[in-house]
Amino acid sequence: MSMFKIFDTAASGMSAQSLRLNLISSNLANVDSISSSIEQTYRARQPVFAALLDDMNPDNPAVGVRMKGVVESQAPLVTEYAPDHPLANEEGYIYRPNVNVVEEMANMISASRSYQSNVEVVNTAKQLMRATLQMGK
Repeated sequence: MSMFKIFDTAASGMSAQSLRLNLISSNLANVDSISSSIEQTYRARQPVFAALLDDMNPDNPAVGVRMKGVVESQAPLVTEYAPDHPLANEEGYIYRPNVNVVEEMANMISASRSYQSNVEVVNTAKQLMRATLQMGK
């Protein structure tokens, strides 16, 4: 196993968490958007991750993570009766996204800490490699 594979693994984790943070930001940015139809209303999005596998090494197959896709939440949209709103439909309803701000903030903290953990892995591996090289002097 290569000594430098740890950097690839940590980098894939940082990339995945960065993409996760982007989706969370998008969800939070659209939390107050309003629409007059169900089809046009923003829906919360979540990433789907998959393990990167090393087919050449069956003893240690997982070598990182990648984003497999994005799924939209199937939770019901928030329907609000507001007949005076300019975007209200014929029945007087407006639709708000199914974004849960508390859940998104918890996801943001989790993603941020996961990113920081991967940064610490890189820094520790770098220090250990530097110390190993210093032993030869």
